[in-house]
Amino acid sequence: MLDVACGRGRHLHWFANRGHPVTGVDRSVEALQSLAGLAASGPVELVQADIESGQWPLMQGDRPRQFGAVVVTNYLWRALMPVLVDSLAEGGVLLYETFADGNASVGKPSRPDFLLHRGELLHLCRDLRVVAFEDGFCDNPARFVQRIAAVRTHNPDAGAEPEAAGAPVRYVLGSWAAG
Repeated sequence: MLDVACGRGRHLHWFANRGHPVTGVDRSVEALQSLAGLAASGPVELVQADIESGQWPLMQGDRPRQFGAVVVTNYLWRALMPVLVDSLAEGGVLLYETFADGNASVGKPSRPDFLLHRGELLHLCRDLRVVAFEDGFCDNPARFVQRIAAVRTHNPDAGAEPEAAGAPVRYVLGSWAAG
């Protein structure tokens, strides 16, 4: 699992405590240092990098490394969005939630650069299977957000065969909720 702009690791802790290998990337040395004890939960990789002004630090040759899940919350850097989709392994899940148009009416962030446009996450995930999408207002704290859960399904160019031609894929709902 990859947590982008992981901060102090809320999602890293959740996945690691359930036995998943985790990778977190953030520009804050202090935030990453606060995660030093996380290694006791299992395989942990912490990467300090400024992903807005440097190269993507998680490359494998000329392509981004791939993960079974990519999690992004409360963070938006549009130039990175295609890299995040390319970082999904076959069957990998993208979980993305951040502030959306309208948020300026209730607080920060308020700059358009930091607010998703209507349907922007749907456009980002156009080549993925969208399992869930929300675009609206949340209370406590008041904010406008978009959320998406999308899965990289079979890619015929990858050479692998789909599990069963024509059979519906089962995505267990609720299993990703962090509670």
